[in-house]
Amino acid sequence: MKNYKPNEKLDIKDILNDIENYTPKRRGWTWREKVDNLVMNGHTYSDCSKPLKNSIGIQSAVQYFENLDPQPVEVITTEIASGRFEDDIRRMRMAAWHGADHIMVIRTAGQSHYDGLVEGTPQGIGGIPISRKQVRCHRKALDFIEEEVGRPINYHSYISGVAGPEIAVMFAEEGVNGAHQDPQYNVLYRNINMVRSFVDAAESKKVMSWADIAQIDGAHNANATAREAWKVMPELMVQHGINSMFSYKTGIKKENICLSTVPPSAAPVPCTKYDLPYAVALRDFFSEYKMRAQQNTKYITSSSREATVTHVLNMMISKLTNADIQSTITPDEGRNVPWHMYNIEACDTAKQTLVALDGLLEMVELKTDGYLADEAREIKERAILYLEELIEVGGYFEAVEKGFFVDSGKYPERHGDGIGRKLDTGIGAGTVYERDDDYFAPVTAHFGYNNVAQYDESLVDNPAKLIEGCTFEKPDKIIFIDELDEQDNVNERMKEAEEFRNTNMIKPEVEWLADGTVVLEMCLPTDKRTAEIASIEIAKNMNLSNPEVIHVEVLHPSEGIRVQVKGKTDFAVDISKLEIPKEPILLSDDKLWETIEEKPLKVVAATVGEDEHSVGLREVIDIKHGGIEKWGIEVEYLGTSCPVEKLVDAAIEVNAEAILASTIISHDKIHYKNIKKIHELCIEKGIRDKVNIICGGTQVISELAVESGADAGFGRGTKGKHVATFLVNNRK
Repeated sequence: MKNYKPNEKLDIKDILNDIENYTPKRRGWTWREKVDNLVMNGHTYSDCSKPLKNSIGIQSAVQYFENLDPQPVEVITTEIASGRFEDDIRRMRMAAWHGADHIMVIRTAGQSHYDGLVEGTPQGIGGIPISRKQVRCHRKALDFIEEEVGRPINYHSYISGVAGPEIAVMFAEEGVNGAHQDPQYNVLYRNINMVRSFVDAAESKKVMSWADIAQIDGAHNANATAREAWKVMPELMVQHGINSMFSYKTGIKKENICLSTVPPSAAPVPCTKYDLPYAVALRDFFSEYKMRAQQNTKYITSSSREATVTHVLNMMISKLTNADIQSTITPDEGRNVPWHMYNIEACDTAKQTLVALDGLLEMVELKTDGYLADEAREIKERAILYLEELIEVGGYFEAVEKGFFVDSGKYPERHGDGIGRKLDTGIGAGTVYERDDDYFAPVTAHFGYNNVAQYDESLVDNPAKLIEGCTFEKPDKIIFIDELDEQDNVNERMKEAEEFRNTNMIKPEVEWLADGTVVLEMCLPTDKRTAEIASIEIAKNMNLSNPEVIHVEVLHPSEGIRVQVKGKTDFAVDISKLEIPKEPILLSDDKLWETIEEKPLKVVAATVGEDEHSVGLREVIDIKHGGIEKWGIEVEYLGTSCPVEKLVDAAIEVNAEAILASTIISHDKIHYKNIKKIHELCIEKGIRDKVNIICGGTQVISELAVESGADAGFGRGTKGKHVATFLVNNRK
């Protein structure tokens, strides 16, 4: 695979090339490298890790802080479920640049029930078919991406279902770094036979131990399944305990066992009063293990704002209780639309929040008495009683048969509506067999009875030596099946969008390359139901095909409804034919100083009309903000809410070369009306050919400002050097 420059797109064909001979460059999970008292751009951080080689900071970092992009010490997860691995790779690269180093690829719906490995590159539904070829391509791409950003990236998927052990072996062979593995998930949420699930889990966990794969459990699924999630807290503790100890007994290191700690509630209930005691109780009971904090998804709606706020609140709990991995369920979890841009938005939300809370525990501490301590203790007591009763009735299998789990009562209360399974039913029932006396599995990571002694007693702990190493030690023994179908699915899919792959043609996308999907947002002055139907009609009239409402929000029952509609465009843009104005070339500090010193320059400036905003203009003119005064430009500042007549008269009075008019308010196009008025007054007073009229503001579009009579318009993100360069280059 070639080395790509940041401004080059990845070539999926290059990744697929020679994939049958690829072997992963490493195995095992990696944690971030914490840097004590990290100093970046004059700021000191307590809880941050080694910075990235290439990255993109949050928007305020790009605009105000010279792309300052400190990386929190917590591992950041992004979850991908587009269904096409070739598009996932592009999303992985974007996410890595925004700080994700735990790439979790959701597997396709129903794969828990597949009884063997999938081969090839089929398209998934609700996720990716977890096949060797797909995993290998992802890991190969990530090898490059982690070199590009300068940090190891953990690749993750699911070792569960009736093909769990086979998947575990494949993951160990292919360099997968993390995986969900919890036999309780199989039993309770996928109706896989209990005995089969636990036997398979023993084999899978042994393989994970050899490969140093970090394990995340599935206890949090009780949150999503419970009628009232905050009532299952004691049960969650028990589920965590069962899987954690099971994993440890099979050889997985405790530092590689991660509890999936999903807060059991969300606003508008008093969620911190539920969530923080639960987090404290978990840390008390499971202090030797890692914590993977995930956003609560049970109560997510289609509102991206609600999801983001929930995410931030959850991360406050993460920071207060030392989470090790921060997951980033995207705002689109509630819409079931896996979009590239929301993965990135979620990564940025996590990064921004965790960095903003840097050093929190140096300033505050959790109380060890009162409500928090009492509630945490009560949760732990209930969990202990739950476990004791589970043992009394005969163990886990019997407790499942009696419907102990996900009952809507808060233990010890029970309502008799828990999830129940029978020992002899479920997928895979009756498929566990006693091994023959001469059973022999010559593999490195094997769990259970293995009759090696009949061949060589000295190799009991290393049976693979009998065959000079199994596939774990000898990758060339792996049988790579490229594609079971007659045609390679990924190549067939790529043909559909070939004209958009590494060409000048582009279409909008949210999920797959050139899928043409866009989002239309509007406010309609009617009732909710009418707004939904009307929004579809509006989208059709805008030539969007297959329009679909993805979010509706009542602003008032009759006055206004916010609607978001997605639809598809049927046209493409040839970027080679676009007339793209060149980025302005800014003069150097030395050139500006030299020019202004040689010929002094004076301007008048104000925020005009009835606009009282001043911050933006002050940043453009003040020397302390790197404004135009820095290079010796003399500024006569008239303040805010300045009548345009006063500004023009001041220009005449001080013999100014330019008028700087700041205008933030844009209602009824008042910003352009004021520009036009300044232009006309300058003509009327006979100075238009002697002064430059420059307007600026977040809503100013340069072309429209010029049409309104200005010599230049400056919009969002303007710095003093932009204005100074224009003034020097365009003196009248």
